[in-house]
Amino acid sequence: MSSRPAAGGGRWVEVDPARLARWLDGFATRHGPPSFTIQEYGIHLHAPDGSSAELHSPPGLPPFADLPGFVAAVAAPRRLGLLLARKASVAVGIAHGGELVVSKVDTRYVQSRTAAGGWSQQRFARRRDNQAKAAAGDAADLAARLLLPEVGSLAALVCGGDRRTVDTILATPRLSPLASLRSPHLLDVPDPRHAILEAAVARARAVRILVRDP
Repeated sequence: MSSRPAAGGGRWVEVDPARLARWLDGFATRHGPPSFTIQEYGIHLHAPDGSSAELHSPPGLPPFADLPGFVAAVAAPRRLGLLLARKASVAVGIAHGGELVVSKVDTRYVQSRTAAGGWSQQRFARRRDNQAKAAAGDAADLAARLLLPEVGSLAALVCGGDRRTVDTILATPRLSPLASLRSPHLLDVPDPRHAILEAAVARARAVRILVRDP
């Protein structure tokens, strides 16, 4: 379980599906048995001492009717597509439950920024933009090859890395079936590598919880 401060107060925690029931028991022990309401984002808990917890539904979660249904739905295996991208690096995969069953990582050279000025700087910027566009094109090809044939079986597409790069890749018209499955939450990941892709599976399945104390 990871934890970090939340903008506006409180803290975000990420809880593995297998540990969610235990986390809920701990919340009730610390703050008193909470009441719950179903919200657009998932479930809101309100404890007798004034503490609250917003449980955000993981990507691709099926419908649920109550808190036990939410816990059961979170634990059920789902098939997720993953697209992680930063500038010239991309990692594409498919996870079933907690297992990465399909994966491919690719890196293409894109020049770093330079402090040079004048016409030289302009030529450099054009060259760099062309390299970045070519890298995004290659990433779109990779996503199309690995994910499009499986799009009908995917509950959601989870993305991570640089939002602008991801947006550029998914703007490719032939990837529109994938873009329609995109989860709004962007994973914060470093340059995609196979180990990063494997770690992203657990984060994609985790329940994000915003906890606020009175």
